[in-house]
Amino acid sequence: MTKPERDPYTGLMTTGHEWNGIKELMTPVPGVVKFFLAITILTAVLFWILFPTWPYGTGYTKGILNIDQRGLVEEDLTRSAALRATWEQKFSTTEFAQLEADEEAMALVRTHGARLFEDNCSACHGINADGGPGFPSLIDDQWLWGGDAETINETLRVGINTQHEDTRFGEMPAFGDQGMLDLKQRRALTSFVISLSRPDELDQKNMERLPEGKELFAENCASCHGDNGKGIKDVGAPNLTDSFWIYGGNADTIQATLKHGRKGVMPYFEQRLGEADRRLLTLYVRDMGAQKNE
Repeated sequence: MTKPERDPYTGLMTTGHEWNGIKELMTPVPGVVKFFLAITILTAVLFWILFPTWPYGTGYTKGILNIDQRGLVEEDLTRSAALRATWEQKFSTTEFAQLEADEEAMALVRTHGARLFEDNCSACHGINADGGPGFPSLIDDQWLWGGDAETINETLRVGINTQHEDTRFGEMPAFGDQGMLDLKQRRALTSFVISLSRPDELDQKNMERLPEGKELFAENCASCHGDNGKGIKDVGAPNLTDSFWIYGGNADTIQATLKHGRKGVMPYFEQRLGEADRRLLTLYVRDMGAQKNE
């Protein structure tokens, strides 16, 4: 600490603090800083007077404007509940065909339905509903149980392979793991399944397996997938004659399916979503498919 002195360059007094020959000037606070500091203090005092501010004991200062944020939120929730009750009644009782023909209703479907889909379905089926390995696309018009509105709504209600008492059951047997078909038989069956949709991909060796594969298909697969392999929606068995595959349609994947089986799970939403939300979500899924296939 040194004695304060006047700095010969700036004309300002020093504070007496010195570090390695560097002396600190007694620099005044700029006027603009004082101005904005004063404005800040005045604004704080004004807000203290106008709005709820300081807590005390079991309450708080209300402010002369008597603004109650909790009350405003409650009013918003009341208004929202009233608006929701109107469209909930409509979506719960109106036939799907009427709703799909109602532009006002479908406008709500495309907004509220998008949120419902993102929150409940997109994690498995993808944000664009185009599915992925193990999860079916919802926009290709290929449905295991059926793509009409009533069937989709029921699937949302009870799920597939869930604990719901009315759940849909669907399972591909593990022909290999359960010892029903050996490797040679599974290869023959794989060749036949590929021939149903892509016969041009079969080489001579696979062509020679077709008679055996056809016989094995009739004995083990036709009861679910149909004699022609086009699937049976009553049991959720997919069509094997098209290009749409949930787990993959190449030879290795088909053989893995025959060996280990498949048993996908679709959650049930009866407890998670109300009837109006499920019906609205049903319409949203159908609308996405319709727009994709236009």
